[in-house]
Amino acid sequence: MIYFDNAATTKNKPAEVIDAVIDALKTFGNSSRGVYEESLSADRVVFDTRKKLAKMFNVGNSRQVVFTKNATESLNIAINGLFSEKDHIITSVAEHNSVLRPINYLRAKGAEVSYINVFENGVLNLDELSKLIKANTKGIVLTHASNVTGNITDIRKVGNFCRENNLIFVVDASQTAGAFNIDMKEMNIDVLCFTGHKSMLAPQGVGVLCVREEIYIRPLIVGGSGTHSYDEFQPDKMPTRLEAGTLNAHGIAGLHVSIEYILRNKMEILTNRALELSRKFYDGVSKLPEVKIYGDFETEYRAPIVSLNISDMDSSEVSSMLYEEFKISTRPGAHCAPLIHKALGTVEQGMVRFSFSHSNSDEEIELAINAIKKIINDRRKSNAFF
Repeated sequence: MIYFDNAATTKNKPAEVIDAVIDALKTFGNSSRGVYEESLSADRVVFDTRKKLAKMFNVGNSRQVVFTKNATESLNIAINGLFSEKDHIITSVAEHNSVLRPINYLRAKGAEVSYINVFENGVLNLDELSKLIKANTKGIVLTHASNVTGNITDIRKVGNFCRENNLIFVVDASQTAGAFNIDMKEMNIDVLCFTGHKSMLAPQGVGVLCVREEIYIRPLIVGGSGTHSYDEFQPDKMPTRLEAGTLNAHGIAGLHVSIEYILRNKMEILTNRALELSRKFYDGVSKLPEVKIYGDFETEYRAPIVSLNISDMDSSEVSSMLYEEFKISTRPGAHCAPLIHKALGTVEQGMVRFSFSHSNSDEEIELAINAIKKIINDRRKSNAFF
């Protein structure tokens, strides 16, 4: 089987990540819930992983690194804990439902929402920002890279705009954390949300929420904290304020080792390899007359994603053919990002998304190119009879 759905989750985890999770399952107790060795072992890994993440993303104080179960939970905590029905929020049509839906719930309660539009190639028109700002605008929530087109947003430019206008800047880095350099302080990011199971190469079930110290987020979930058990309300200190309940220490153990893997093998080298493969695939299919590709390929600075359609074929049909005939795994449909499909005119057809990893090979790319060509040729032959 050839796996080209790495934007959904990276399948090929480093062997040491798998070993770390298995070892944690055998040895860990509950973090912050005891003074015996099993609990303290979990504590040490959780503490050290916070420190590694704080350094990796230049968060500052490691206590501002919060563990969640995925990027969706991180974004829900951030959006619901920062904004209210009295606020105006700016976001974009390129967002995932993990951003759109929590904002929509606030909109239903009275919040105002404005959307940055895209050009024909799916790139955000950031020049609209100054026109969208209002007296009650509180913040901007944006994806760093589209999970549909692979286009990367200039978050440094947006971060500077937010700082100049005293706005909170929340970044969804689901597609970029672990693949591209993100410096919260240099880029003026107030809140950074991402998951461990994509380019961070960690297991599913671990998300991260990094918060600038000056930013206060109200807790979304409250409950057990391991400390201050007689307090009526959730302890206010970070990270406990946003970490009610038992942490996924087993998954964090995998994240701990995956960070070391990325740093040891050089993030830029890993990403460049994935981009090299995506460009090779793009070059092999983009000139086929039946193929339409979405996104900006004039720039090398993009996520390793190629989304396409073949003539008027339904994307689910193409994706099914790729798997059933060639054992190639891709992602069809709307990719949980409805507004970008509306903007690009693919609501009915969807798109077939190929997303690549450094663990893929040149041989797999050639097989995928040939599979697309065969689907097209078979379709031509079939249409010749009608």
